[in-house]
Amino acid sequence: MPDKIVAYIDGGSRGNPGPAAAGFTLADSCGTQLQAKGFFIGKATNNVAEYTSFLKALEAAKQIDVEQLTVFSDSQLLVRQINGQYKVKSELIRPLFQQAVKLLRGFKSWQVRHIPREQNKEADKLVNQALDFRRDVEVKPESIVQKQKPVRLGVLISGGGTTLINILEYIKQGKLNAEVGIVISSRSTVAGVKRAKNAGLDVKIIRRKGHPDIDEFSKYIEAELVAANVDLIIQGGWLCLWKIPDRYENRVMNIHPALLPSFGGQGMWGHHVHEAVLKSGCKISGCTVHFCTNEYDKGPIIVQRSCQVKDDDTPETLAARVFEQECIAYPQAINLFATGKMQIQNGAVKVKS
Repeated sequence: MPDKIVAYIDGGSRGNPGPAAAGFTLADSCGTQLQAKGFFIGKATNNVAEYTSFLKALEAAKQIDVEQLTVFSDSQLLVRQINGQYKVKSELIRPLFQQAVKLLRGFKSWQVRHIPREQNKEADKLVNQALDFRRDVEVKPESIVQKQKPVRLGVLISGGGTTLINILEYIKQGKLNAEVGIVISSRSTVAGVKRAKNAGLDVKIIRRKGHPDIDEFSKYIEAELVAANVDLIIQGGWLCLWKIPDRYENRVMNIHPALLPSFGGQGMWGHHVHEAVLKSGCKISGCTVHFCTNEYDKGPIIVQRSCQVKDDDTPETLAARVFEQECIAYPQAINLFATGKMQIQNGAVKVKS
């Protein structure tokens, strides 16, 4: 057990308030790194993010059962407040401050010091990684290389579950760093439910007609996703409208069997899409993976793949050719999310090299 721990903490918000994250590193008195973690905390202010990083670091240090603690932060406000030099005026911050003071009493001795931002690069890096990935991150102490945990998926289905099975195959082959935490089906008797159960997955049935309105229906879905600790939600043949809560903004993906923005909108699903493509005389079709909003097929486009429309195509033959591209496109999009290689700027997805 180390006799002394040194912590570097940082927190930040893109928007203030906006998407926010907290990060900390812990090292012993010899400088050996013990922990380095970043936490995505959703919509919050800079000050809330700073205090969250402080609390996370205190909790981690307490688990190590160390007696002496030194914390470095580039937030002058937090340092002055903790050291009693500046009164806590914000109602938002006061409970966090009180919790921090209570945790500090558990150490035999402690110091909280201010440092310039340029001396706090590791904690700052963890914050930015958590913001980019929109999930928690951890760094291996021995190499200070990011340890990528599998992105935890919640899959929504209403039918045969072919998209789910395709994703599971990619995971099995080691092509996708993900795990399925829960499957939610809007129907109880579809083949996708049996396939999911045969794969050993946790399956919940939430039927739209079992709830009086869309708000209650949506809250039941959200509650199950939260309980399963889901990072990313995948709609795979999901046919029910639900209200996406703020906590899952840009964390719900859907795949559409055409090249959006063409052939999208309410009522455009399955064979209806392919019939419309053929009727229009288009020579190219394909699929689009996009983030979902509370409007049909309007979210930022992530991945698109195309295929030829043949003169003798029927809706069924075109659907089969499009589905071949869907099986490639959806894992591509999930992988971009899992590796933090995408950013949303002005409503559009930008892929990092």
